[in-house]
Amino acid sequence: MKIKTTGGLALILAAGATLGGCSHGATKGGLIGGAGGAVVGSATGLGTTEGAIVGGTAGAVIGDK
Repeated sequence: MKIKTTGGLALILAAGATLGGCSHGATKGGLIGGAGGAVVGSATGLGTTEGAIVGGTAGAVIGDK
């Protein structure tokens, strides 16, 4: 579990660093939210795909505001 969490956090940080110059908040929020949602979905048993969809959708909505 600790390895999955560490790998997921690294993925979130990498996505954030890659999108640092992106001016589209919804894109940035969706990708970062999707990465975080996949980690949470895996840890809670929901599933990585479902977690990524929920997190990505929420991140895109928040990032668009």
